[in-house]
Amino acid sequence: MTTDEETLALQSQLIAQRSGLKEKYVRQVVDLLQDGATVPFISRYRKEATGGMTDVEVARVASELEDVTELMHRKEFILSAIEGQDKLTPELRTRIGDCWDKTTLEDIYLPYKQKRRTRAQVAREAGLEPLADAIMRQTNTPLKALIAKLSPLKDDAEGSLQGAKDIIAERVSEDERARQTLRTTFSIHATIRSKVIRGKDAEGQNYRDYFEWEEPLKRCSSHRLLAMRRGEAEGILRVAICVEDEPALERIARQFVRGGSESSQAVREAVEDGYKRLLEPSISSEFATASKQKADEEAIRIFVRNLEQLLMASPLGQKRVMAIDPGFRTGCKVVCLDAEGNLLHHDVIFPHPPRAERIRAMQTLQNLVEKYGVQAISIGNGTAGRETEDFVRHLDLPQGVEIYSVSEDGASIYSASDIGRQEFPDEDVTVRGAVSIGRRLMDPLAELVKIDPSSIGVGQYQKDVNQTALRKSLEETVVSCVNRVGVNLNTASQWLLTYVSGLGPSLAQNIVRYRRENGPFRSRRELMKVPRLGAKAFEQSAGFLRIKGGDEPLDNSAVHPERYELVEQMARDQKCTVEQLMADKSLRDKIDIERYVSKDVGLPTLQDIMTELDKPGLDPRQPLKAFAFDETVHDIADLREGQLLPGIVTNITNFGAFVDIGVHTKGLVHVSQMADRFVKDPTTILSIGQQVMVRVVGIDLQRQRISLSMKKNG
Repeated sequence: MTTDEETLALQSQLIAQRSGLKEKYVRQVVDLLQDGATVPFISRYRKEATGGMTDVEVARVASELEDVTELMHRKEFILSAIEGQDKLTPELRTRIGDCWDKTTLEDIYLPYKQKRRTRAQVAREAGLEPLADAIMRQTNTPLKALIAKLSPLKDDAEGSLQGAKDIIAERVSEDERARQTLRTTFSIHATIRSKVIRGKDAEGQNYRDYFEWEEPLKRCSSHRLLAMRRGEAEGILRVAICVEDEPALERIARQFVRGGSESSQAVREAVEDGYKRLLEPSISSEFATASKQKADEEAIRIFVRNLEQLLMASPLGQKRVMAIDPGFRTGCKVVCLDAEGNLLHHDVIFPHPPRAERIRAMQTLQNLVEKYGVQAISIGNGTAGRETEDFVRHLDLPQGVEIYSVSEDGASIYSASDIGRQEFPDEDVTVRGAVSIGRRLMDPLAELVKIDPSSIGVGQYQKDVNQTALRKSLEETVVSCVNRVGVNLNTASQWLLTYVSGLGPSLAQNIVRYRRENGPFRSRRELMKVPRLGAKAFEQSAGFLRIKGGDEPLDNSAVHPERYELVEQMARDQKCTVEQLMADKSLRDKIDIERYVSKDVGLPTLQDIMTELDKPGLDPRQPLKAFAFDETVHDIADLREGQLLPGIVTNITNFGAFVDIGVHTKGLVHVSQMADRFVKDPTTILSIGQQVMVRVVGIDLQRQRISLSMKKNG
């Protein structure tokens, strides 16, 4: 077995242990990833190789592979660094080689790590290490005698003793057992404390809940920890993670102090100094980093879940849409879009004060609806959104024209972005924003991929978490959603195509350019004519791209081109064409798929093929449902405790969910008010865009806060 083979085998074994997945399938996923396959492709088209892993499990393998590879590189660096100091013994090499825990590995390396010039280092340079060794043995020899015999600083007994204790203190702080003992103490007993910095009370009112706060670290929720850390970053709070020093110090001292000699007392003093000056701050900092990372992971998990729900929101589909970006003083920007989302017309109306040209606005909208055959109206939910929706609902519109309120979050970001300027170079930001509101109704996924996910307005503390980890998770989520739904090759924008498995920005741009120069694609195979799109990119992307009305009926399904021949064989066996097989269920019912199992194709793939033949290109998103707010409430002042109102979930956090009830201020359903039973994770019972009934349980007019409940009892 080659070195590379050994490495892959070891990586697969470690990933299997960490993930609980079968090593055989982990190894095959690792091989596919190393060969350039994407997570969506592997989970969808290589089920036999993965043992039917979900896309989440394949993504877990990919993530663990990165971590294990990074750990291997770190071990190589550490071995090289210690070898460069001529301190790498065979035992130490073996120990590092066998270590697969990051924390333990860094503990092993700590005594050899290059540091700034410490007090202990100064003492070593002064030749005091033999004295420190003698004191550590804790014999009954008086310290004075040890110093006289072993210290080069004959005339400075006090300095000699202090230098020796500095060396011992550093050894204590770097001792693996001592560090692990204190870690255990922190993991059980650590407390997080927050206090307001003197003089910052007035400035930091947003953080007043944390002016005098203390709780066990292990019970501190993600949102509270991130709130405290934000207050600390803004210079409002002082945050500390600590344990009771005396019992923790005693546990450490027992590991080093023996007997009651003068040397033992010196060791105890050195242990105390090492604990307070070096060890405790190091472990406290370690737990601060680890707790922040854990809070980040929880916040990112919620953000990812919210984003996924937002991207997978129900689409209206290809219908002619009028979109309105509401406003009071500047008026309401109106655009009309065709069924493909192309801009046909734009206008401005002023139905609200200060101009209040209601009759003219009414005539304009009714004329535009008739002229462009509008089938649905999309209204932004921002400023003047509710008033505009009420105005439109009272128009004399043709039967069947549905009216929808659509989230504006991120529309202004899109309208001022490079993408917005590229799409509409001759229009101003108000027109672009209105177009985005209309397209979001038609296909939320296709439009939202153009906006930085962190600007969409879901999640919690997204600016405070690790931005690299956040971007990576959000990117993976967008990729997953785009490939789950599939993409129309002949209508998809460059930005949507970018997220298709195996493509990316460059190939997406080449596809759009080819389409513009040569007309619509007639088959998936024609993709091979796109510049720089080779066999690998075709293999990875083709199954996720759809062509409606093309030369090959299977091109409008999720059946991969590599399996077309198999489907054609099924059709020949039924003495019909592929098109007839897709159209006639009775023909499909006659197929015994086990006859088509081979060494390359197993039952999972065959079952997927049959599902696609039943409903080719089926959109997994739910149908869109119309929604209307309660007509009796328009402002927070209209609310009364006990009112039961319809609402739409707009954001979910780990402490509750925000619900739009049509009064300009989102209400909060605290996690304790979500159900009559205990709810640990709000994302398990609610989703973004879900229509819910809520009861008003609290109104704070001064702070513009609304408390809501979804409980049936009480």
